[in-house]
Amino acid sequence: MAKARVFNMVKRFSGYPTEEDFQLVEQELKPLQDGEVLGKTLYLSVDPYMRIFVVDLPLGSPMIGEAVARIVESKNPAFKKGDIVYGAIGWKTAFVSDGKDLTKATHLPAGVPESLALGTLGMPGRTAYFGLLDICKPLKSGDVVLVNGAAGAVGNVVGQIAKIKGCVAIGYAGSDEKVEYLKSIGFDHAFNYKKVDLHESLSKAAPDGINAFYDNVGGDFADTVILYHMKQFGRVASCGSISQYNLKPGTGDKDLSVPKGARLQGVIVKQQLKIEGFIIYRFTDRYDEANSALAQWVKEGKLKWREHVTDGFENMPKAFIAMLKGANIGKAIVKNTE
Repeated sequence: MAKARVFNMVKRFSGYPTEEDFQLVEQELKPLQDGEVLGKTLYLSVDPYMRIFVVDLPLGSPMIGEAVARIVESKNPAFKKGDIVYGAIGWKTAFVSDGKDLTKATHLPAGVPESLALGTLGMPGRTAYFGLLDICKPLKSGDVVLVNGAAGAVGNVVGQIAKIKGCVAIGYAGSDEKVEYLKSIGFDHAFNYKKVDLHESLSKAAPDGINAFYDNVGGDFADTVILYHMKQFGRVASCGSISQYNLKPGTGDKDLSVPKGARLQGVIVKQQLKIEGFIIYRFTDRYDEANSALAQWVKEGKLKWREHVTDGFENMPKAFIAMLKGANIGKAIVKNTE
C-alpha cells in the first residue's frame, strides 16, 4: 500500500510561524478506486497567501499549498501514468485524487523545469498578469509602473510584463542582491527600501508621478505612494499586504487601537485614483489566456525566471518561514527528494 509523508498544521500562528506549528506524519493511502489517480509530488510551493488563508483551517489538517506532481498510477481516463500535473495538493509527498483539483501542465515550453508551473508559469505569474493588465488598465506605453516586493515570485513578473508593454518599471526590494537581480531583468530603477528614503527616491525616479502601482506590501509604503506619488487617474492593484501578515493576534488591519497611517480619502478623491483589491481566483475562467501569453514570453526570452529551491520535503516549514522573512529571490519552492 502506498504511503505519504504529510505536514499537518497543529498550532495557530502567533506572529511568524514556527516549525513547532507543524507536525510531520506518515499516512497510508487508500487503494485507488475507479476515477482516481495516485500522484507523487515533485515540487511544492511556499507562498505568502498561505500565512493568512489558514485562519479557518482545522488543526490537524494538512497544510495548504500548490504542488507539481507526476501521476504514478491512474484509474481515471483523463490522466495516464507519467503525466505532470499541478494543483492545490497541500504539503504531501504523495496523494490520491479524483483529478478534479489537478491540471495537466501542458502549457510548459520544452526545456523548462516542471517547477515553473508553480512560479512564472503558475499562480504567481497569472497573478502578475491579471493584476497589472486588468486591474491597472488602461496600461499604455510610457506609463510608469511601481511594484514593491519586486524580487518575489509575483513582483519580478509584474516588472517584466511592464517592460514588455513599453512601460517604465520601478521596483523596491529588501537587499542589494535583490536590487541587482531586478536591474538584470530589465527594471529601469530598483531600490533597497531598507537603505533609501522612499519619498526621496521615488521623487527622483518618477518626478511626474506613478501611473500604476502594484502593491504587494501595504502599510507605510502604500500610504506614502498613494499620498504623494500617484498621478491623476492613477491605478493601484492591491495584491497583498505582507507587512501585516505576521503581526501578533489583535494587531491586524481591523484592530482600531493600532495607529494608522495618514488618511488617504482626500488624495484618492483629488487625484481620482482607482484602488482595487483582487484575488487571482476571480480570473479562473481566463487562466488559459495568461498561461499562453506567459509561456510565449518565456519562449521568446522576454520573460526571465529565477527559483529559490530548498531540497527535502522535511524542510517545508523552514522554507515557508524563510520565504515570509524575505530570504528568496524569485519563486520559493521545495524539491521533494524522496
